[in-house]
Amino acid sequence: MTTLQDIRKEKGAFIIAEIGVNYYDIATRDGISPMDAAKKMIDEAASAGADAAKFQTYKAETIVSVHSPAYWDTREEPTPSQFELFKKFDHFGQAEYEALAAHCAKAGILFLSTPFDFEAAAFLSPLMPFFKISSSDLTNLPFIEWMARTGKPIFLSTGAAHLSEIDEAVRCVRATGNNELCLLHCVLSYPTDYADANLLMLRHLERMYPDVLLGFSDHTRPDPSMTAMSAAYLLGAKVIEKHFTLDKTLKGNDHYHAMDPADLRRLRDNIALIELVKGSDVKEPLPCEMVPRREARRSLVAKRTIDAGEPLSLDNVAFKRPGTGISPSDFHKVQGLRLKHRVDADHIITWQDL
Repeated sequence: MTTLQDIRKEKGAFIIAEIGVNYYDIATRDGISPMDAAKKMIDEAASAGADAAKFQTYKAETIVSVHSPAYWDTREEPTPSQFELFKKFDHFGQAEYEALAAHCAKAGILFLSTPFDFEAAAFLSPLMPFFKISSSDLTNLPFIEWMARTGKPIFLSTGAAHLSEIDEAVRCVRATGNNELCLLHCVLSYPTDYADANLLMLRHLERMYPDVLLGFSDHTRPDPSMTAMSAAYLLGAKVIEKHFTLDKTLKGNDHYHAMDPADLRRLRDNIALIELVKGSDVKEPLPCEMVPRREARRSLVAKRTIDAGEPLSLDNVAFKRPGTGISPSDFHKVQGLRLKHRVDADHIITWQDL
């Protein structure tokens, strides 16, 4: 079982490729079954370096009323009703998700699926190492409590939330005795403008919940450098969740703000590089700096020939490289002291000379 401690101690980020229901459109594009398309996407996510492939498990009738309007960019996904959209993508049941979990195991990647009702949570629970809860269910405390009571880690998105709502959800989880909690900063806007990504919220969540693992569930359009998610990692997000597709040009649902395999590889490379360059928060010279430190620092050097017994002053001393003699920071200690013997110009003055 993957624990939060496992994620904390590993270098880099735990990356979740959010396939969601994008496999339906991939199936149409490629002329294959939704199941084959879903398995294909699992394989691609695993090959590109994702740690988990995540789906969404719902039935339109249990997630929305027939009167629920769209809240996404209808220029990208023109379906005007949530019910109509969810109805198009709710055909998989328990048997299909069991098959996907088995395929994930074969591909060497964790299987996850966000449940949106109690029935889904019940049959998904044995298949997954933890529960991922959508921002839309942040205030669905009875549902959160049910999942927390399983003892599995809870990954909770915080999109569109007041801090008081996050507090309630955190208390709900902890009241069950479950302290395995990860909060994902999220902006509930599809797509999220870069100006709205609000990544410093990670610092705020860290201050408010210092003992909680943090992550980022991203809905921005991936830029060529995968900047938003890479910056989120640098700001403390140990879990990165991002919608995943094999074709970002496809219209509809979650393709237009998703990453593809090339983006995922770039993100993984970015995080590896960030981990490499992060270093330590204790300031001290590094081993690679020891020679430059000696050769590039300055020493007290004779500005001209100095006779024995002549006191040192700014008239006869200069400060030059290398730093193998007396440091300029000690000039006040030697000013006025006399040389034991005559020295030539550019002689590096040492304590033995005084």
